[in-house]
Amino acid sequence: MKIYSTRHGQTDYNKQELILGVTNVQLNDTGAEQAHRLAEEIEKISDIDFIIASPMYRASHTASIISEKCGLKFVIDDRLREWDYGLYEGKSRFTEGFAENKREFAVKMGETGESVLQVSHRVYSFLDEIIEKYSDKNILLVSHGGICRIIETYFNDMTTVQYSNWFMGNCQLIEYNI
Repeated sequence: MKIYSTRHGQTDYNKQELILGVTNVQLNDTGAEQAHRLAEEIEKISDIDFIIASPMYRASHTASIISEKCGLKFVIDDRLREWDYGLYEGKSRFTEGFAENKREFAVKMGETGESVLQVSHRVYSFLDEIIEKYSDKNILLVSHGGICRIIETYFNDMTTVQYSNWFMGNCQLIEYNI
C-alpha cells in the first residue's frame, strides 16, 4: 500500500502569509494552476486508486481538479479538515505567540482552537482506519499544511524542533510506503 499526501493549491491567505485553518477560502488562480500541474504529475504515477480529501473548499477543489484529469473517484473525510487555530485565524503567521503555541502540544491554539494532541488523534485515527480498510489500495490524501505535518509524524519520527520547522508546499506530493 502507498499513501500519497498533498497540500491544496495556493489561496490568497497563503500568499499573504495569513494563518489559515478553518476559514473556508477558495484557491486563487495560482492555486488552480498548481492543482492542474499536480494532476498532470499524478496522471503519470498511475497507481493511485482513489482520493480522500478534506471537506474544506481549497482542498476539495484541488481534489476535484485531480479527479477530473486522472479519472479518479474522490470522497470527503472530515478528519482531514485543517487544524482549528482559534483566535490566530486570519492573523499574520508572524503574530506574537503563534509559533510558540504550535510547540505546546497539549494547549489549544489561540485559546479556542485545537491542540496538537487533538489534531494528532483525529489524523492518526483516520490513518489507522484507512491502512486497515484499504491495505490493497494506493490512496491520495488532499489536505492542508497542518494536517500534512501530522501525517509526516505518523510515518517519521520528529523532534519538537523538526516538527515546528517542517513545511509542506502547496501541491507538493509526498509518497509513504506502508
